[in-house]
Amino acid sequence: MTLSMYQASLPVMTRMMRNLDAILAKAAAHAEEKKIDPAVLIGSRLYPDMFALARQVQIVTDTAKGCAARLAGVEPPKYDDTETTFAELAARLQKTIDYLESFKAGQIDGTEKKDITLKLGGKPVTFTGEFYLLNFVLPNFYFHVSTAYGILRHSGVPLGKMDYLGQLA
Repeated sequence: MTLSMYQASLPVMTRMMRNLDAILAKAAAHAEEKKIDPAVLIGSRLYPDMFALARQVQIVTDTAKGCAARLAGVEPPKYDDTETTFAELAARLQKTIDYLESFKAGQIDGTEKKDITLKLGGKPVTFTGEFYLLNFVLPNFYFHVSTAYGILRHSGVPLGKMDYLGQLA
């Protein structure tokens, strides 16, 4: 049995964005319960030279929508990156989930050998679709989901591994 490009990408990222949405909801509830200004959590970062929580979530969604669009051969939608509240971050996640769910498997499957060119460091870099997905998109996507989780856990939000993994069955 083979795993398709679609199966390895959009449903996986959609699931993790739903998990991240649930994590953000726990963070919002924690902030309310502990009388913490939500802006403090949204602006938190693990280290001064790393992006804050809001930017981590923005990169998660940018990575997901860019992957879907590039593999399908369409222009990715542009988002303004202006989210400053948990509700706005949740809306961005949902907008991206809705975008990913608008694609059919046939638009993504068969793109293993497709050339995908990105500008990285101001220079064009070309990947095959399979390399792009497995060695660029997914590691980048999981890095930023994990970092968002880490920021909130480090900030005292009561999260565990199952919050990150979500429902497994």
